Amino acid sequence: MEPPFPPGGEPRPGRPERPEPGTPWEPPPLGPAAPSLAGRWRRLFAGVFDVVVIAIISSPIVWTSWRIVTEPETGTVTLVDVTHTYLASVVGFLYFWLFHAYWNGQTPGKKIFGMRVVRESGERVGVGQAAIRQLTEVVLAWLCCLWILDLGWIVFDGRKQALHDKAAGTLVVDA
Repeated sequence: MEPPFPPGGEPRPGRPERPEPGTPWEPPPLGPAAPSLAGRWRRLFAGVFDVVVIAIISSPIVWTSWRIVTEPETGTVTLVDVTHTYLASVVGFLYFWLFHAYWNGQTPGKKIFGMRVVRESGERVGVGQAAIRQLTEVVLAWLCCLWILDLGWIVFDGRKQALHDKAAGTLVVDA
């Protein structure tokens, strides 16, 4: 079997052309009917709406309670403020993950503002991909100040992707 390209580098007749070396990979285009990327402000407002919904849902379990701590040696009694923020994180993770995975890539906020999360290929986002997207966002939020970098990334990115979108290979598009 002869190679498709002779030593001179030109393709033989009837053979496909060789791609340029070093050309970066581009995801396949979504086609002429592809939805446009969702606007940055709409993403912000949808996110604020969703955070308010999460706060309402998690308010019964996320409260500030006081624990009485007694020092046995001195007999002093102290009240310690305990906030249950880990439970709120779990509620938020489940909210975003389950809605993105099972409700056509939309949370209630995204639905109201006319957006949805899709794969870079334009297909519906899967359960695992939605989990990676949200887990990345939660980890960046818990690391000191990286949530600002994560969310601020969409301002500078040509495809309006936050870091958690890049990690999961997703886009936020018009619904």
